[in-house]
Amino acid sequence: MNDAPLGRDARMVQVETYKTILRNILDRRPSGTRQRLASALGKNRSFVTHISNPAYPVPIPAPHLEIIFEVCHFSPTEKGAFLDAFMRAHPNRLRHVQTGPSLRTIKIEVPDLGNAEKNRDFEELVRETARRLARLVKQTE
Repeated sequence: MNDAPLGRDARMVQVETYKTILRNILDRRPSGTRQRLASALGKNRSFVTHISNPAYPVPIPAPHLEIIFEVCHFSPTEKGAFLDAFMRAHPNRLRHVQTGPSLRTIKIEVPDLGNAEKNRDFEELVRETARRLARLVKQTE
């Protein structure tokens, strides 16, 4: 394996590779996934369009990766391929993310709203609130 730094063209190929993986995963998910991802990232839907379009050279911000993996439900194989291409394109960007705090899951009881769509929206609101609170706590540390 060659550990030499990638040239600009080789780096762009890797950016296109991981963006293609993301785009393909989004295309296979239910409608509304792009909007849920945008909401989870605290961005608008056009941001998701940019980060999932291989034609745009703008890299995906590394701090967004865990949220993308969670919302888009990457399989272990997809996540591995994505991270491999991401690390080749941006060798030093994941260091910050990988050394950050890990996520944990808590279980809470919430009311059943009697409608699958309303339940999903409510669950996403709870997740987004938890993410925002975590960011707020992190900023005050």
